[in-house]
Amino acid sequence: MPLTRERVLRAAVDLADESGITALTMRSLARALGVKPMSLYHHVANKEEILDGLVDLVFAEIELPVPGRDWRAELTRRAVSARSVLRRHPWAVALMESRTSPGAATLRHHDAILGVLRGAGFSVPMAAHAYALLDAYVYGAAVQANSLPFDGPGSAAEVAGPIAALFESGEYPHLLELATQHVMRPGYDFAGEFGFGLELLLDALSRALPDGPSDFGPGRPKIAHTERRAGERNEA
Repeated sequence: MPLTRERVLRAAVDLADESGITALTMRSLARALGVKPMSLYHHVANKEEILDGLVDLVFAEIELPVPGRDWRAELTRRAVSARSVLRRHPWAVALMESRTSPGAATLRHHDAILGVLRGAGFSVPMAAHAYALLDAYVYGAAVQANSLPFDGPGSAAEVAGPIAALFESGEYPHLLELATQHVMRPGYDFAGEFGFGLELLLDALSRALPDGPSDFGPGRPKIAHTERRAGERNEA
């Protein structure tokens, strides 16, 4: 099979998935492809270009939200997809927003999310706030999920059981309560925490919409006040 840029990048993704991003070098990549390192330079300029390409491939795997549809549903679908993709490529989280030469898939992804937010009625500053907040949540949740010593329904209980034995002294009553009344119950799946948190986040963001709910306490006036002050500074 002839060497192409796409084949080089796909091999780089496979290598990073298998051994981590630190294992990815021009030499290790050439070895995985069965070619000499100098052959790679006919298709990529250097490792930085490879990293740019990897990020673009990862963004291309995430489902794009569609502007004009229900904004909550679209952002939820995108967040769930992003979390799934970042579970497949745990090395990618640290790179996703680090590149200064973004590819077409990366730009298309960012533009689509902003399009959904602006179409929903968020102002430009609030769209920026919302996007940053959503990414912080999704990326943070991916890092957390990739670091846990369990994965899947029921697996948390297997890990929590021996740990809960350490709580029997009575020194950690709240941890014991959490373990016995929540984590160790049948059917518990830590992945459900992601959806719960995402709903709370979207509820909070909905307060910033011009026709958003007005019965959420002091949150909405604070958002409006923040935006007004920001506008005053810009005008000055």
